[in-house]
Amino acid sequence: MGHFAKLDLDNNVIGVHVLNNAVFTINGNESEQAGIDFLTSLHSHNLWKQTSYNGSFRFNYAAPGYTYDPLADAFIAPSPNCEHLELVLNTINYQWECSNAEHDPEI
Repeated sequence: MGHFAKLDLDNNVIGVHVLNNAVFTINGNESEQAGIDFLTSLHSHNLWKQTSYNGSFRFNYAAPGYTYDPLADAFIAPSPNCEHLELVLNTINYQWECSNAEHDPEI
């Protein structure tokens, strides 16, 4: 199964659709563009990006409320509502982290 994130004009994820691999496989190889073409013809919406359920590409599995960063080619979760002013986006794994060691439960 393949998962495709439906994006709005601001690169916000507004839904995730699951496709059978046969729909976007050409000559034994998965083709993101074939999946996008299929979904565009089905939904008359052309802003789609494939997402990986296990995070093997684009860093994170997309979900509604996430954003897609085209420069980093990454899906990014909304900033957590933990009230820490020290939240930063780790640009190695595109996960939110608290930069204040006092808030890190592992330290």
